[in-house]
Amino acid sequence: PNPVRRVYIPKADSKNKRSLGIPSVVDRVIQQAMAQVLSPTFEKQFSPQSYGFRPNRSAHKAVKQCQAFITAGYKYAVDMDLEKFFDTVSQSKLIEVLSRTIKDGRVVSLIHKYLRAGVMERGRLKSSKRGVPQGGPLSPLLSNIILNELDQELHRRGHRFVRYADDLVILCKSKRSAQRSLRNIIPFIENKLFLKVNQKKTAVGYISRIKFLGYGFYKRKEGCRLRAHPSSITRMRKRIKELTNRSNGWGNEHRKQELRQYIRGWVNYFKLADMKTLMPRIDEWYRRRLRMIIWKQWKRIRTRFSNLLKLGLSKSKVREFANTRKGYWHIASSPILNRTITTERLAKAGYTFFTDCYRKVRVN
Repeated sequence: PNPVRRVYIPKADSKNKRSLGIPSVVDRVIQQAMAQVLSPTFEKQFSPQSYGFRPNRSAHKAVKQCQAFITAGYKYAVDMDLEKFFDTVSQSKLIEVLSRTIKDGRVVSLIHKYLRAGVMERGRLKSSKRGVPQGGPLSPLLSNIILNELDQELHRRGHRFVRYADDLVILCKSKRSAQRSLRNIIPFIENKLFLKVNQKKTAVGYISRIKFLGYGFYKRKEGCRLRAHPSSITRMRKRIKELTNRSNGWGNEHRKQELRQYIRGWVNYFKLADMKTLMPRIDEWYRRRLRMIIWKQWKRIRTRFSNLLKLGLSKSKVREFANTRKGYWHIASSPILNRTITTERLAKAGYTFFTDCYRKVRVN
């Protein structure tokens, strides 16, 4: 096998970057063929509480299972963070686990060669004695195979848990029980699987404090309800700001297309959440961003004057408003722009809104 090419992508929740190992075209084809042959064999062994990178399973199903456990009374959670999981997998432990099921030594040997093929970074070859490179077709399967060891141990101990790739939540009925579960499972993870638990990011707490796959949870009399976690909303707002920033050099049509694609994708992912009151608030802020862009585009007083007249404003009001020196963000919330650049006009111009998308896909 050839060394993988290392590239870095930004992590969703931090300023850090995630490393990917991109295999060559030939290696990708071979890995894909191996994954297709091996997956059905290992699927029979995998836990029903594991949802990542598996057929007919999804993040939505993982979140719903979490919701079901909470509704059943498991109100405290261990939010487990495995430190740099893909970079720190013990290859010898992985090969040992693989060898229990794969009896053909040539297949195990080939997988081992892929793990040890090395990494090309800035034209230099680096060895890869630890870890499973993210980015290849085999990586998701191999990660599930090693973490299935943890799943089976949690089953043996009678825990309620949900895992999606290396995102793991253990649910308990009391805080003391959750703390005990964490304390007792760490030696297995670190001494048997040779993985590292990130003590700073691993948390024990009431379910309302936990984030799982971007979702938050809260209890009601009728059971557990879902919400988009505040950090997910913050990240969404940041992305909308980027998409509505004039310095990116996009034309209006391209911007509309980017916004449409992002908003539909975001709402579709969070369609399980209760967002009836959130979506109108987000739209109000988002429309203000759009009005700010439009006002910026009307740079000259003459342009502002003619456009405001076309939108039905009286000449006296236009004269007063077109000459304003107030900041763009301040102007965007003014009654005059709200009255002229209306929601209906923005929709007619082709802009997509959160509330409309949510109304079409919501499931609660």
